[in-house]
Amino acid sequence: MSDKLEFYITDETLQKMLSIKKEMGYEEKEWDEWFNHILKIIFSPKTNQSEIEKVMEKMYYDRLYENWVSNFALNLHHVWNESSAKDLDPSNNTEYEKENNSAIVIGSGPSVKKHRHLELLANSDYKGTIICCDSALRNALNAGVTPDKFPTFYVTTIDTDQIIRKYYDDPIVDAYGKKIKGIFSTVVNPLVTEHARKAGIKIYWLHSLFDYNEGKKSFNQISALMVRARKQRGLPAIQTGGNVGTSSWFIAWQILKCGLVGLIGINHSWDEETPLVDIISHGSGLNHTEIDRNSSAFEKLFPKIYNPEFNCHCILDPYFQYYSNALKDFIARSPTWVTTINATEGGCIFGKRITCTKFAEFLQKYNK
Repeated sequence: MSDKLEFYITDETLQKMLSIKKEMGYEEKEWDEWFNHILKIIFSPKTNQSEIEKVMEKMYYDRLYENWVSNFALNLHHVWNESSAKDLDPSNNTEYEKENNSAIVIGSGPSVKKHRHLELLANSDYKGTIICCDSALRNALNAGVTPDKFPTFYVTTIDTDQIIRKYYDDPIVDAYGKKIKGIFSTVVNPLVTEHARKAGIKIYWLHSLFDYNEGKKSFNQISALMVRARKQRGLPAIQTGGNVGTSSWFIAWQILKCGLVGLIGINHSWDEETPLVDIISHGSGLNHTEIDRNSSAFEKLFPKIYNPEFNCHCILDPYFQYYSNALKDFIARSPTWVTTINATEGGCIFGKRITCTKFAEFLQKYNK
């Protein structure tokens, strides 16, 4: 016979627990089963995340190191002769106050379309900075989020793959390119920067950090020395979290010194209704017949997460587990003068030092 535990909670607390228990799909199930599910969510991901981080970091290094080196070598002449992202630092302006400077980072997660966030932004009188992830650029411009309406407009690219050039090879980008500033990593594929230049985008360079912990033998250290051989001030460097969304969040406060950073389209997860084949094939060669969605293996690799801030569930894959945990950790450790507002209305970015709100409310409350 199992031991019994008695404790006191208020009626208010009980009602909250009953509500959450129902929302998580455990209304008709025993409390013990629900508590075990919660404990699994709390403790298992931490162990799994440590393992996932090691695997992902090794995979990135093994798969992309040669791309980093070759892309940097081909970009070096332009890096020496074009602008540094340091030139974008507004703190030299005597009227600058970081607390009164805000930015919206636009990702391409499904919540942007679901909640019509681009249309909301286009029809607003938002006065802050726009930082568009490369994959979201065309949709943003087509929706009316343009540098004509929002003059402080940036696009960011971090990825090393040449496939990213498709985001710049578009008539709508050509139409507005001369009014857009591009913030690019020195290891971006040169075909991508070539398309951006043809569109008239002015490029500002920075380093993306991935092996700086290796000391003097690291590529980060070597590439920085090579840049300073001709560019004495060097370039700023940011951590990327493995993706352009997290990189754009860093750029907002670390480079552009915005004290308030709003996020839309940064889901770092899949919606519940996403087809299985899309979920398990993200960034991998897996075939959808190889994993049973009801198996314990699937549950560990693709956990279902409840987001209490937006009252929704989402599914993570190994990549999104890596991305989301990195971003949440970075936000928790960011300077106290940085405020991060998640207005995505979905996904899994919630927790310490993250304020969640609907985007319409963000535009009303945080328009600085």
